[in-house]
Amino acid sequence: MSRDTALRGSLLAMRLAVFLVMLMWTLDKFINPGHAGKIFEKFYFIAGLESTVLTGLAALELVILIGFLLGIYKRFCYGVVLVLHSVSTLSSYQQYLSPFEGPHLLFFAAWPMLAGCLMLYLLRDDDVLLSLNR
Repeated sequence: MSRDTALRGSLLAMRLAVFLVMLMWTLDKFINPGHAGKIFEKFYFIAGLESTVLTGLAALELVILIGFLLGIYKRFCYGVVLVLHSVSTLSSYQQYLSPFEGPHLLFFAAWPMLAGCLMLYLLRDDDVLLSLNR
């Protein structure tokens, strides 16, 4: 296998994995807006979001994620995914301070995904497998 083939395959695998995680978080806003509202309140200090607001945010997020999955408007879509996950990762700082309490250890899984988002953004021009924007 050539180095280019390995790189492109790895970037595709990372794009699909990041998409899957982000999709689940987006679907949570549609399916369980009460849970999503609690997340916004606890981690982003935004209380009282109506389910219609969360649905609107989820719809916008879903459009961006579809662009990310399809590999279109890469600078924008990959950049937004990187920013969203960066904010999500950094807003969980309290869980990193007490990693062995409750499920806090699971929050550390956000860091490799953040590195993957950064990698995809920086190498977006090389991410061409199953991409509509080559």
